[in-house]
Amino acid sequence: MSGARGFSLIELLIVVAIILVIAAIAVPSYMRARIDANESSAVSGVRTINTAQIAYDSAYPTVGFASTLGALGGTSCYPPDPTSACMIDTVLAAGSKSGYSYSLSGTTGTPTSTYQLFASPLVWDVSGIRYFCSFQDAVVRVSLTSITTCDATVPSLN
Repeated sequence: MSGARGFSLIELLIVVAIILVIAAIAVPSYMRARIDANESSAVSGVRTINTAQIAYDSAYPTVGFASTLGALGGTSCYPPDPTSACMIDTVLAAGSKSGYSYSLSGTTGTPTSTYQLFASPLVWDVSGIRYFCSFQDAVVRVSLTSITTCDATVPSLN
């Protein structure tokens, strides 16, 4: 009778248990890192839109700030115009990027002298846990709860 080759069932179960323990430790860290990356991307997106708004206001002084994200984006940029300025990428101009949705509101005046920009997680606690906003002062502001009005009462991101 020759010796048995391979692993016993007990040995295989121990290896599977060890792998499951390692996975249980790693998954929450991965999810937190993903949320951090999405939030960092959201802050970058808000800063990009603020910069584009200032450039748009300078390029089109009779219009003022853009009233839609689509006006800051665009695909036909030769020559750029107030409806298609091509100052931000088309993904950001569509209003959703890296687990966050972006919206622009509060555009008032002729020329438009105010705006409010909001970045909200698409799925709270999966794509992000913080909400971001900004207005014409171009300061990125943050809150742990949903933001409906962005003004100086919302604390700034340090």
